[in-house]
Amino acid sequence: MEGNIEAKSMPVFFENDNKSALEAITEAQRIAFAPVVFQAVRLLRDKGILQYLLDRREEGATESEVVSAVNLSAYGVKVLLESGLGAGVCLLREGKYYLSKVGVFILNDKMTRVNMDFSQDICYKAMWHLEEAIEKGTPAGLKELGPWETIYQGLSILPEPAFSSWFNFDHFYSDQVFTKIMPIIFSESPQKIFDIGGNTGKFSIACCDYNKEVTITICDLAVQLDHAQDYLTKLGYADRIKRHQINVLHDNLQFPGKADVIMMSQFLDCFSKEEIVHILKEAKNGLAPGGSIFILETYWDRQKFEISAFCLQQTSLYFTAIANGNSKMYHSDEMKECIDKAGLKVDLEMDNLGISHTLFRCRLA
Repeated sequence: MEGNIEAKSMPVFFENDNKSALEAITEAQRIAFAPVVFQAVRLLRDKGILQYLLDRREEGATESEVVSAVNLSAYGVKVLLESGLGAGVCLLREGKYYLSKVGVFILNDKMTRVNMDFSQDICYKAMWHLEEAIEKGTPAGLKELGPWETIYQGLSILPEPAFSSWFNFDHFYSDQVFTKIMPIIFSESPQKIFDIGGNTGKFSIACCDYNKEVTITICDLAVQLDHAQDYLTKLGYADRIKRHQINVLHDNLQFPGKADVIMMSQFLDCFSKEEIVHILKEAKNGLAPGGSIFILETYWDRQKFEISAFCLQQTSLYFTAIANGNSKMYHSDEMKECIDKAGLKVDLEMDNLGISHTLFRCRLA
């Protein structure tokens, strides 16, 4: 295969690419078959084949033994196992299949499961419409989930399993960082906090648990506030956490007073750069003198690991095809540009919070 590609014929722009021709074309084939591999590995997981191989990790299992253990035909088991070999999730030794290290992570790693379920239940069918979404600037794939203009209008009424997969994805990443940032949020003893785009109220709950005196208000769309109310009531926080309906894309937003802290957690990536500037300008109207606006996001340029940047770059296409058609996972410089245009300045930056988050504290410029 490598012999078909002569390195000396490569254009000059390849000179800083460290991959050999064989490595490059191998990776290209993996991309070409990626949708097929994804579905095969998902079925190996969901049909119990990977779990059976884990249970037989010492002695291994023949094809016939796998067939006897799962509710699939011999043909189905064969093609899935052979696909699994190519995908690297299982190994074949002397006629027996074994679970590989990759297979263990596919089966038992929570982050991998959350990401796969999100890709399957939210993104997979919708990505067929990616080309249309890019050409028209609209979330053309959203129709695979519901009849809304943006996904935010339908989050609380998504059909299962999409509902669970979306919230599991969102909460998995945010839940690991909230407790870590509480000392920073409360470093100047805020009395009143607005949680803009607070969703189900996870950040607000963390604030309540950290400080028993602070007043918290979730500011969000009506449909989100209704869902938040149910969630907060179930957990016993409804009396402490207030709700206030706003659409952040409107002008002259009316906030319930002035807050010492305004939090936007995993929120601004849901909007275009122009919309982010507008939101930040409007948020200043709800800020008390000397107050701070905190922005918690995952920027692909601030990641410790290359694979983290990869995941965020691919997640951008969820926003393109499904969420709203005009936002993305941003480079941190893009967000800083928006902050500057809104008349704010970043006076504190903290990277590597949780798995992949960065916290910006902003004040009036």
